[in-house]
Formats: sequence, structure tokens, C-alpha cells
Amino acid sequence: MLAVQLLIVLVVLIGVAAASVAQSNARFRETEGRRAQAIAEQLAVTTGVRQAAATQTPGLISQAQSQVESGRIWSGSTYIKVALQNRRIIVSTDPLPVTSVSYAQETEAFLGRGWIGQDEVTGAALGMAPIINEKTRETDGVVMVGRQYPSLPANLAAARPNLLTYLGIASILGVLGSLLLARTVKRQTLGLEPREITGLVEQREALLHGIKEGVLAVDLERRITMVNDEAAHLLGVPVASTGRALAEVDETGRLVEIFDGTDAATDRILPLHGRVLTLNRMPVRSHGRHIGWVATFRDRTELLELQRELDLTRNTTDTLRSQAHEFSNRMHIVSGLIELGEYDDVRRYIQRVAADQTELTAGITARVADPAVAALLIAKSSQAAERGVSFLVDQGTWLPRLDERLATDVSTVLGNLVDNALDAATGASDPLVAVEVLEQAGAIRIQVRDSGPGVDGAMLHRVFTHGFSTKAGEASENYGIGLALVRVICRKRGGDVAVHNDSGAVFVATLPVLSTAVTT
Repeated sequence: MLAVQLLIVLVVLIGVAAASVAQSNARFRETEGRRAQAIAEQLAVTTGVRQAAATQTPGLISQAQSQVESGRIWSGSTYIKVALQNRRIIVSTDPLPVTSVSYAQETEAFLGRGWIGQDEVTGAALGMAPIINEKTRETDGVVMVGRQYPSLPANLAAARPNLLTYLGIASILGVLGSLLLARTVKRQTLGLEPREITGLVEQREALLHGIKEGVLAVDLERRITMVNDEAAHLLGVPVASTGRALAEVDETGRLVEIFDGTDAATDRILPLHGRVLTLNRMPVRSHGRHIGWVATFRDRTELLELQRELDLTRNTTDTLRSQAHEFSNRMHIVSGLIELGEYDDVRRYIQRVAADQTELTAGITARVADPAVAALLIAKSSQAAERGVSFLVDQGTWLPRLDERLATDVSTVLGNLVDNALDAATGASDPLVAVEVLEQAGAIRIQVRDSGPGVDGAMLHRVFTHGFSTKAGEASENYGIGLALVRVICRKRGGDVAVHNDSGAVFVATLPVLSTAVTT
């Protein structure tokens, strides 16, 4: 900063010195030009110069030469010349032979008017006056007086008194200006020196590009102002995309939608390029004015896989728990009948239970060929019976055997939708949950309806939001995950999920057999 201040003062001083010298030159040009013109006018009216110009005889020219030389000496001029109308010089104080012929500068003096200017050859201040013939009143020639400009040291010496004053004032102004500039810059940079600012910028760049969380900042025009390596990797944009519009670097158009609102967004789910990202968006303000947004991204694909595995484990656990509970109840009944000696009733009870279980299993496996999905439906049937809810698999259900990954996705979506339906139907006057799973047009269509109160119309667009729950007191981070996960899985495969009311809530999910969601 000190070097900048010294540079400012030096520039000011050089500018003042140059202006002073230029002013001195201008003043000399004006003063000496008028003086040269006055000398030329005095010589132009002398008898010797007039007669020499009119007659051009050698004797009169020699006499005029003496007068001109005397005039140059007493006036201190650099040179004096007398030229005729044909521009031939007949008298000159230059060390040239009188018989030499040269041509004078074209000016208005040859038209009978005085002239002040600059010699085109030597650059001297030049004053010219016409020689008027006494008889004809015509211009016979001109007298030219040249006065050479002083050198730069002479100019500085002449301008010294004013120059010292100007330099003193300029020094004071330069110091004050540099101090004011330094104070303003320090206030804007929080008192940091340029070296410290450079260090902070380097540390910030290293920090942003070193963290495993993607960071993307844009301005109000949706131009990228900052993007780190992780964000470029997750979003599929070039690292060197600063200054470019989002629409130029993102062919999907999904990134522009992220910054549609001016409010903050927390933990939004963003399926993109085959990944499941968690998005947090914050508006950026400066002096109370909105200037852009900054968004952070975390890859939650592995977490989604873990969630799927946990759902399968939970479904298996629930199935085993329900079956163990039901088996325990049945064993109690069999034990009681045996103690009572009702052996025929025991035999009939066992046959009836076996027939019911066989019918349930056969009814599901006949329409659902995939073992994982069939086992899930059987387990949910047991859970529904335990909670007093009628569980119905529609006759239109038909599902072939699926590949392992699709079966996992279908089981996760179906399990979460049935769990929500059981919660909604429990307590209803006629509790019922109906499920239909059907492969059609290259996609798996899952429909789950319940006899519960349905979904409030004002909440239809929010039920799939992460953290949202319709259960009183459960809108926290531990709830509102199931339906959000259902939508993420459906969209990740290129499908979707929707809900409407029809004597209860009806959820319809679609999962394409071949995933097409690499850019959704």
C-alpha cells in the first residue's frame, strides 16, 4: 500500500511539472511571437528595407543587410530574413551567401497582413510583417523574424518560482489523496493488506475445491460465479464454467429450476445423472439487497442404497414378527384344545389354518411370480390381519419375475405405500387396503388405496416432500421419509408417483422396467 501511495504522489508531481513546462512554452510562444512581429513591422517600414525590396539593386540590398543585422543584434532575435513576393530571400542574417536562393514559408504576410506562428523548419517562434510599396501600395515582400525557443533546463529555470509553489501544493494534495485512498481501500478490505487478501483468496480456493460437498453460486442472471470440483463432478458441468449461464452448461435444465425461488431450501432431493443428491439453497444478500444464490450438494446415492436394504430388513423383520405372533396364538389355541381333549377340533382347526395359509400364498404367487414381491405381499397381509385391516390383492394384479435391482425398487416402493395405507386405514369404520401390481407398457404400475380419510387437498403437493408427515406431532427428521423415498426411486428410474382421493387416498407409482432416469 505504501508503494501505491508513493506512486500516486510521484505521478501527481510529474503531472504538475509537465503542466508547468507546457504552460511556460505556451506563454513563450505567445510573447515571443508578438515580439518577433513587432520587430518585423519596425524593419518593414525602414527606407533601406523598402527600397531594397522595391528595386532589388545590390547596393540597396547590401544597405538593407546592414540594417537587418543591426536589428537582429539589438533585438536578440535568432535570425531575420527579407523575402520578395516570389518567395526569394534577398536579405538574411543566416550564414549563407546572399546569392543563395531559398523559399519562404507560405503565410498571410504575403497578402499584406501581419502573421504570428512557428517556423516549419526550425520550430522557432516566427513573426512576419509585409513590406508595402510607398507608391503602388502593394506588397513587395515580407520581413521574417525568428526567435528560438529556450531549452528544457531554461524553461524549468524560468518556471522555477511558480513550479516550486505548484510542486508544494501538488505534494500536499498527493499525500492527502493517497492517505484518503488508502483509508478507503482499507475500510473496504477490512483492514487487510493486498498480500493478506491474496492469501485469503488462495486459502478459500483451496478450501472450496478440497471439501467433499459440492458448492455452486450464481448471480441474479443465473450466471455461475463460483463452482468447486465436487459440484462440477456431481452436476456434470465444467470446472472452468465461471461466468457462464447455467443454461449453457446444463442440458437437462434441472439446475436452472433450483434457483427459481428467492427463499431458502433445505435438504431437497434432486435426482440427477443417475445420482440422488441432497440440495440446500440459500439466497445471498449484500447490504440488504438480493444479489444471488449459493447451493450445496451432497451425494446421497449410497445412503439411498442403504435405505433400501434397511427397508428390506425391516419388512423381513416385520414379517417374522407377525408370523411369530400369529403362530404363537395358534399354538395357544391348539394347546388349549388338546388339554380339553377336543382332538377332533384340533385336527379341524389345523386343517383350516393350513388351508387359509395355502389359499393366501397360492392366491398371491399365482399372480406375482417374483418371490421378493410375493413374500412382501404375504407379510403385509399378516400385518394387516394383526391390525384388524382387510388386505386385498386385486384380481388384476400380474407381475412376472423381475431382475434383482428392479425387484428391490418395487419392494421398497410397495412396502412404503402399503405401510402408509395401513396407518391411514387403521381406525376407519371399515378398514381396507387394496393393492394392485401390474406390468404394462414396459413399466411396473403399483396402485395402493385405503379406506382412510384421504389426503387434504392443500397437502397433495407436499406429501412427497422430505420431512413432511400428515401424522400429528411427527413432522421431524425421523418421519416423512417413506413417501419422499418412493418419489426418489420412481424418478430415478424415469417414472413418478402421484396421489388422489377416491373414498380414501389412492397412490399410483410407475417404475419403468428399463431405467431411463440418468438425467431426471
